[in-house]
Amino acid sequence: MTLIFLGLIIWAAAHFWKRALPENRAKFGDKGKALVAFALAVALIFMIWGYRSADGTVFWGRSSALTGINNLLMVLAFYLFAASGAKTKITRSIRHPQLTAVVLWSVSHLLVNGDTPSFLLFGGLGLWAIAEMVVINRAEGPRGPYHDVPVRKEITAMIATIVMVVVVGGIHAVLGYNPFG
Repeated sequence: MTLIFLGLIIWAAAHFWKRALPENRAKFGDKGKALVAFALAVALIFMIWGYRSADGTVFWGRSSALTGINNLLMVLAFYLFAASGAKTKITRSIRHPQLTAVVLWSVSHLLVNGDTPSFLLFGGLGLWAIAEMVVINRAEGPRGPYHDVPVRKEITAMIATIVMVVVVGGIHAVLGYNPFG
């Protein structure tokens, strides 16, 4: 589980760099984006490798009810992520749709994975997303004015959601985890 923890630390540090040390981050310019991307790739490798090789106490497992709730939360999480890029109507109400999607992803995965490596990985990323929202809100202050939303943006977000559910479900199935019960 050390790799999971190390991956979480690198993930959080890369994301908080801009907020915690803005002058330092600005010095790097576009090279800073490459450094962040590299750090995030390393963090993902550590978290995935660490999770796949970790052993831990199991407190609960999957059930059909929890799997159904997990799937509904995941569809909502994918929609929030897509809505962020499309700037749909829901982004008027939810200031951080991508980070909110990460929190939903975290909760949904904890519902069906009740073991200590899952607590560390999914719980850690959920806590990071909440902390990131707090830090951004403090740095940026109140929201600006709302935007108009054309219908095509809503349709784009819905199509992207369906595509991502199918793609991520397929990836899970190839890796041996049937996400649909």
